[in-house]
Amino acid sequence: MRPITIEQLKTAQSNQSNFLLVNTLDPEQFEKTKIADSVNIPQSQENFTERVAEVASSKEKPVVVYCASKQCDSSTQAAQKLDKAGFKDVYDFEGGAKAWQEAGEPIGA
Repeated sequence: MRPITIEQLKTAQSNQSNFLLVNTLDPEQFEKTKIADSVNIPQSQENFTERVAEVASSKEKPVVVYCASKQCDSSTQAAQKLDKAGFKDVYDFEGGAKAWQEAGEPIGA
């Protein structure tokens, strides 16, 4: 697992890089923290890693996980689970939706 910055995430999105962006929060929080093109797979679900593998189609595909903010540890827990499950390219966007919004980027798109 490696951290990813706002700038790196923006660049990956604008280049339409082939990666999966996963919001790790529960569904009730998803709309308030949704970054464009993200999917909601709560890390609290028992089958979290299986769901990510299913959506990503491969454990080789880069996966970026995020949650609400730097104070939230859901994305870090998710990244650790993915690493342990054998995913090869896992990134933790530690600033989460709050940092994204503070950088002037839309939430809920």
